[in-house]
Amino acid sequence: MKKRLFLITLLSSFFVSYHVTAQEQLSADELFQQARKAAFDKKNYPEAIMLSKEALRKSPDYPDIGIFLGRLYTWSHFADSAREQLSDVLLHHPDNEDAAGALTDLEYWNGHDTTALRYCEQGLQYHPHSQGLLLKKARILNHMREYHQAYTIANDLLKINPKNAEAGSLAESIKNNGSPNKLGVSYDYVHFSKNYPSSTPWQLVSIDYSRSTKAGSIIGWVNYANRFKMNGIQAEINAYPHISKIFYCYLDAGYSNNLPVFPTWRGGFSLYANLPGSFEGEAGFRYLYFSTATWIYTASVGKYYKNWWFNLRTYLIPDNSGLSNSYTLTTRYYFGGADDYIAGAIGTGISPDDKANSIQLSDKKLMAKKVSVEYRRTFHDLNIWYISGTYIQEDLSVGTKGNQFDIGIGYQRRF
Repeated sequence: MKKRLFLITLLSSFFVSYHVTAQEQLSADELFQQARKAAFDKKNYPEAIMLSKEALRKSPDYPDIGIFLGRLYTWSHFADSAREQLSDVLLHHPDNEDAAGALTDLEYWNGHDTTALRYCEQGLQYHPHSQGLLLKKARILNHMREYHQAYTIANDLLKINPKNAEAGSLAESIKNNGSPNKLGVSYDYVHFSKNYPSSTPWQLVSIDYSRSTKAGSIIGWVNYANRFKMNGIQAEINAYPHISKIFYCYLDAGYSNNLPVFPTWRGGFSLYANLPGSFEGEAGFRYLYFSTATWIYTASVGKYYKNWWFNLRTYLIPDNSGLSNSYTLTTRYYFGGADDYIAGAIGTGISPDDKANSIQLSDKKLMAKKVSVEYRRTFHDLNIWYISGTYIQEDLSVGTKGNQFDIGIGYQRRF
């Protein structure tokens, strides 16, 4: 490291002596702009450092140049030089928000949480409403496992600016770190019109437990249902393991000994990819075993735009007579964290991921149109409530349609 810094200093001396005449004709601002171009356009940090040092020689008390030079040292892994440069700026300009933020980043990235927090709080003394410094403080406190303080700050940031995506993501991460467990219960009621062979309502009660880990989240379900005037119980487990920063997957397995209330076996796999431009892609399959096996292939594409999430999904069911397909467009509007949104969906067919209705996929030829809405909200940080409604119109036979109304309500508690 010292050899690299010595080499830059040596090159700097050569550069300055070689270009002294040209640079003497340039102002500090012009040199500063050249340094920024060298750093951001050329990715040439050594040249940017040399230009910044020459600009500082002409204007020693120019804080923007001093801070930029300190950040260049930080990005070049010269922590001691960065610390010296940034501390000098903050000494002469104690109310400089950027200097406090740069020193906070330097110490945080080098594992000095306590020192980073001290510089961050120094900046907040002069700029108590700085969203940048508040976000840094919440991130540091989260790393220090001070989850309650960290979440309070992140939540306050979202109240100031609900569109702050970084604060929303951090708040969700803090909730998972501080309260990695979640216990929930839900109830679904399904009403059928008189055109159905049996119009007896269906009822489904689910209890779930989930835990967030560094490898991903895992969820266990116990589902009870009353369908066709019969009772049944199903056990199911989901997992969302992380593969890399780009890829993660979905795994599902379930069993029940109560056919036709539940399929005997169910399973699923999907591979997700986080794509550029806030897009997300998915491809996978679902498996349901009734009296025979049903394979369902699925693909989807999602897009985040500001506070909105859009997703277009298809399910494909091959059989001897061809390919049955269904499509669903889902939209969510987030007004807080990941569990604060209003959602709507419109589409065709029955989803194998719909616990209340997936049993109907035993009839592969069933045609349906559907529309649904959902409202989900967090209360007092750790409590999540939601309510949903779905209308499905199905072609029961030639010229005969059936109407189905689903209402669901649920509660989850983080701990």
